[in-house]
Amino acid sequence: MEWIYALAIGVLTGSGVWLLLRPRTFQVIMGLSLLSYAVNLFIFSMGRLTVGRPPVLENGVPSDPSLYADPLPQALVLTAIVIGFATTALFLVVLLASRGLTGTDHVDGREPES
Repeated sequence: MEWIYALAIGVLTGSGVWLLLRPRTFQVIMGLSLLSYAVNLFIFSMGRLTVGRPPVLENGVPSDPSLYADPLPQALVLTAIVIGFATTALFLVVLLASRGLTGTDHVDGREPES
């Protein structure tokens, strides 16, 4: 399971960096979104990848940390998802305003000369 997680994080990071290097602003925004998804998966995996374990402590059970899932990375990822969604919405509004003012969606503001 760890290999699948590592592969997913690597693919998202590679795709995000590739899109960040593209000349169009929409592709840059999608690259930032993919990078944020990769970081969210990475943070989520820091809480130990366990299946079927309780997320919080229970009364009467020994308090061995290896018996529980860590809820802190889950809370951090949930917060990051909300912030990432709001940031992406803001970027899209700025993209539309910039395209309306300049007439192009290139990062540097002008079309390449052919």
